[in-house]
Amino acid sequence: MTLDQIAILLILAVTIGLFIWGPWRHDLVALASLLACVFAGLIKPSEAFSGFGHPAVVTVAAVLIISRGLQNTGAMDALAQKVVPKRGGVTLAIGALTALGAGMSGFMNNVGAMALLMPVATDLADRYSLPPGKVLMPLSFGTILGGMTTLIGTPPNLIVSGFRASAGAGSYGMFDFTPVGVVVAIVGILFVALIGWRLVPARTQAGAATFDTGTYLTEALVKEKSAAIGKTLAELVRMIGEEDAQIIGLVYKNARVSTAMPGLRVRAGDILIIEAEPESLSAVLSNLGLTLAADPENGEDKEEKNGDNEDKRKDKPVEEAVPSEGLVSAQVEAAENSLAQLGDSGESAEPKEEKRSEKREEKKEPEEKRGRDRQEMVLRELVVMPDSFLVGRTAENLRLAGRYEINLLALSRQGRRSVKRLRSTPLLAGDALLMIGTEENLNSFAVEQHCVPLAQRDISIPNKEKAYVALVAMGLAVAGAAFGLLPAAISFATCALAFMVMKVIPLRNVYESIDGSVIVLLGALIAVAGVMDSTGAADVVAKSMLEYIAQGNPVVALVLILVVTMTLSDFMNNAATAAVMCAIAISAAAQLQVNPDSFLMAVAIGASCAFLTPVGHQNNTLILGPGGFKFGDYWPMGLPMELLVIAVAVPMLLWIWPL
Repeated sequence: MTLDQIAILLILAVTIGLFIWGPWRHDLVALASLLACVFAGLIKPSEAFSGFGHPAVVTVAAVLIISRGLQNTGAMDALAQKVVPKRGGVTLAIGALTALGAGMSGFMNNVGAMALLMPVATDLADRYSLPPGKVLMPLSFGTILGGMTTLIGTPPNLIVSGFRASAGAGSYGMFDFTPVGVVVAIVGILFVALIGWRLVPARTQAGAATFDTGTYLTEALVKEKSAAIGKTLAELVRMIGEEDAQIIGLVYKNARVSTAMPGLRVRAGDILIIEAEPESLSAVLSNLGLTLAADPENGEDKEEKNGDNEDKRKDKPVEEAVPSEGLVSAQVEAAENSLAQLGDSGESAEPKEEKRSEKREEKKEPEEKRGRDRQEMVLRELVVMPDSFLVGRTAENLRLAGRYEINLLALSRQGRRSVKRLRSTPLLAGDALLMIGTEENLNSFAVEQHCVPLAQRDISIPNKEKAYVALVAMGLAVAGAAFGLLPAAISFATCALAFMVMKVIPLRNVYESIDGSVIVLLGALIAVAGVMDSTGAADVVAKSMLEYIAQGNPVVALVLILVVTMTLSDFMNNAATAAVMCAIAISAAAQLQVNPDSFLMAVAIGASCAFLTPVGHQNNTLILGPGGFKFGDYWPMGLPMELLVIAVAVPMLLWIWPL
């Protein structure tokens, strides 16, 4: 091997290792890989960012804008209500929902399709008294399967098409992926509906009144007259045991103490870290006389008042400086006595005498008015999407009360337990957040910060006129690409422009719709994958695979390409997997002197089949928290699914794209 070949293979090996290890985001790793190629002299500086002008990148950006427009109009919501049967058995309902998700994913971003249908899935789980995960995982797999059916269904298909064009064979058409993709999707949906959903581990209780995300970690402050004062941790654990809650930690003056010290006595000002169901939380607060630790009159804030001047006080994050009673709903009315000392969410801290006076005046208000005020506040569980701006940020610097007039009450992160402070815990994709505030404020927050509500979907107000406009524009774009009237990038960019001109999507939300991390990932890795071809490194890898494993057999080589692509896709981004494997697939086909389309289509199928882990595809990450899943919970249904895909895809590839 030449020095250039060794250099690119080392860079690629480190890149794949970082993708799988996951210390940094995929886009950062991809950009670092691109710059490493530049510094190593493998890419000319003037050509370093040529990948960002690739048609696949433009098409992905346009499709993301179109997907947001379809969501905003409510067009897909109406379709979901009509397709999913109101009556019938579980098998029929799950099959219909999974098929709908697959169909939608063929023409819009599959993460957008998943976000649209998650509330429908939760309602379906509640209707049949199923754990939510048994409906969410089939839906996730269905949307992933649907992406492989069209050119725009998923970024890997666009990347594969781009590599075919680079090889001089021209781009794939809109429905060139359909014959193989549809058959694989249909078989996969039948498996999910008849058998697969039964294999999904049941991680949450069925029949909950609201969406059950498992237990939350909540911070509760021990007040001066709390029943918890003077009792040991062991005694408190026994006291709240009947409420299906437990104490997993204690904070005193920012020092965390484990419950491994059961004899430790609780004092006023301590903060208890409680793990409980949302429905149990209010009972625990009421029985022990606790309040939420976000109360500005807790011990920490008192110390800050004594040590800081008023100017510093104003500089503190708003949710710490602002009381939270205005954000208390009827669902936590059982804790009303402990929360009544807090003021409205929009006011600053005041002397206690003024608060007592306001409290007495509030009691004089008509009960009817007080009831209306409480009914305006709701509890809402929101899931952090993979592209949310919340990822990596903490409640401490989000300024929820000041910006949105809402508060974060608790956090659920399935598969992990942490006793870190709630306000200083960085949020992750898949986290379930228990929020409180008015419906309008919560909806505004969910839309702006890219969160999915777990209650009945009410974020987007359906607009029939704009829905028709969106569907017609989308249909014309698909037709233009399908019949070869326009290149896919031009056709869908035109549709995105039409959405903006006709205000299907607000102009302020256009660039928010584009996932910048995906664009950087694609633009960087397309250039890196090009180095694999230009240096001959792809030929070296392909030759080794053919000689030592396939031994010159083209069918075995096809299966090998498919299996390797699927395996990589389970642990790294599917677009990155496609970019890496396309060069190897083309080289392998050339060395075997067979049809390269068979191998490229195998890459497209394999890159779309990430069913074994929550990190291989964004949709699998999205259901991690709401489904209460652990890392290994995807295998029971995912492994049979991948074996089934191989069994169906290989004969179809040999038939539709013969060697």
